[in-house]
Amino acid sequence: MPDHNGGEGLFGGIFGRGPAGPAGDAARVDDTAWLQALLDAEAGLARAVERAGLAPAGVGAAVTEAAQAANFDVGRLGELAALTGNPVPGLARELARRVPRTATRAVHRGATSQDIMDTAAMLLARRVIDAMLSALGEAADAAANLAATHRDTIMIGRTLLQQAVPVTFGLVAAGWLSGLDEARAGLGQVRERRLAVQFGGAAGTLASLGEDGSQVVTLLAEELGLSRPAMPWHTDRLRIIDVATALARAAAVLGKIARDVTLLAQSEVGELHEAGGSGGKVSPSRGGVTGGVAPQGEVQRGGSSAMPHKNNPVAAVAVIGCARQVPGLLATLVASAEQEYQRAAGAWHAEWEPFTALLRLALSAASWAAELLSGLVVDTARMAANLAATEGIPLAEHVASLLSGMLGSPEEAHDLVAVASKRAMSAGLPLRDVLLGVPELADRLAAAGVTPEQVEAALEPAGYLGATGTFIDAALAAHEGAAQAGGESKETGNGR
Repeated sequence: MPDHNGGEGLFGGIFGRGPAGPAGDAARVDDTAWLQALLDAEAGLARAVERAGLAPAGVGAAVTEAAQAANFDVGRLGELAALTGNPVPGLARELARRVPRTATRAVHRGATSQDIMDTAAMLLARRVIDAMLSALGEAADAAANLAATHRDTIMIGRTLLQQAVPVTFGLVAAGWLSGLDEARAGLGQVRERRLAVQFGGAAGTLASLGEDGSQVVTLLAEELGLSRPAMPWHTDRLRIIDVATALARAAAVLGKIARDVTLLAQSEVGELHEAGGSGGKVSPSRGGVTGGVAPQGEVQRGGSSAMPHKNNPVAAVAVIGCARQVPGLLATLVASAEQEYQRAAGAWHAEWEPFTALLRLALSAASWAAELLSGLVVDTARMAANLAATEGIPLAEHVASLLSGMLGSPEEAHDLVAVASKRAMSAGLPLRDVLLGVPELADRLAAAGVTPEQVEAALEPAGYLGATGTFIDAALAAHEGAAQAGGESKETGNGR
């Protein structure tokens, strides 16, 4: 069941987080936010009509003053929407009743309901994207700090959920950073290039405005700070899909990060945990975490209703809970893009709720992720202990590489190390002890001129990190470059 109240419902604290919730003001995503966006579109149109000379001076200001969500009853507009198939006809009539008689003809002038709905969707998307860019920027800065701080913190890498070869936690965080920066770039491009006004009138011709129609489109775009499209896009839904795709890309990045955290925070792994996960409590007003031990009766961060010992990774779990819903919403929007003739019968209507939910969930995920990464606690000792517990087995590839040039062929080296690895794992011995302690293996190494010192060196994790440092530095440099470019864009006005 859709949460029409943004962050105020039973699940709102999870799926209406931060700017997407009731305290989000300009970026909240709920019925009131939709209503205000619709009114903003109507007010912008009235101002454009006045500027085009189609209405008396002062009309635009009068409509704008009346176009405040607090002046309208959302429930009543919802009832009227059932009569017309969308809320705009009822809203336009209600707005016209609240303006001076001289301004009534400027209300909804030349527009059709979809013009106002689609333009409002673009306004709502812009507000959410701006808030997401901020939250993703905070998350990216935190990831960059983790990457730089833990550039040389060695841990075991894992592929297909199995131990692989050594990596550093800095490399893991740099991977998160790269994804976040790419998601931000995609959202920024959509914001600048794909958010456009919709204004085509009854069937995309603006016939009711005659030769003035094209000028009104240009002025409306200026009034609302949106792009002016080449033509109306009533049944060309690529702009909606582009917004949704950019949000889905960001949600995918956030979900990957959160999944990594949940896995690394497992009791048996214990290499990460969230800030406030031990004795912290939730502050209901801010949704944040306070330190110290929660007083009796307070709900503790990460607590369980049944198990007092639990410290669950709440922020990571919430990110995943938000992100997992996004693909289905995106699929619905893509499926709804098949729209007939000049106006769809049902497919356009099918977009409204999934689009709203996608905006809210993506922004909530970004808000949770910023909190998660900003307070992530890294247990470097546990990382070292987990790596040491592998007894050198993950360095088998390095040992085989060393031996391949000494034993005559890569295949011979691979087979020798494979035998040694199996013996080590079955006997619970370090790989070093098997390679140098089992006579048949030690003799073959000695005969090939391989010294114990060389074997020891090959089993040193720090010596098998490849281009890790280079990759981390590249990710940090790209992040710094993106941050500088973003600052310059805002200074020149391109970050509108």
